[in-house]
Amino acid sequence: MKKILYLLLLLTIISCYEQERNCIAFKTGKFTSETTVEGKKYSSTFERNDSIQIENFANKIDTFTIRWINDCEYILENVRPTNREEKKAVHVKILNSKNLTYNFEYSFVGDVKKQRGTVTKTK
Repeated sequence: MKKILYLLLLLTIISCYEQERNCIAFKTGKFTSETTVEGKKYSSTFERNDSIQIENFANKIDTFTIRWINDCEYILENVRPTNREEKKAVHVKILNSKNLTYNFEYSFVGDVKKQRGTVTKTK
């Protein structure tokens, strides 16, 4: 009987825990991003408004359109793709946020393989 009570208490505590997702705070501003792919760390800086994102990655500047699916998910599409890979749209989902930082997962639209990263709002 004690085990059942402990299990119920644990389930109650876990079910009450909800991660913060203040996604609206990240729709505009200046940001830095970090992600690790196959053990290698990548970082970039970008600025976005509600519909455009301008990103500086490895000294290359790209412009993306943003289509918000809901407050925490959006699709990025390169405005001037130079190859087939850059033509693919990217689906981004904000998983949780805290203060000026959020964790996200992303993949090419329709791809099941997801990557994760962290974004920090700088302004």
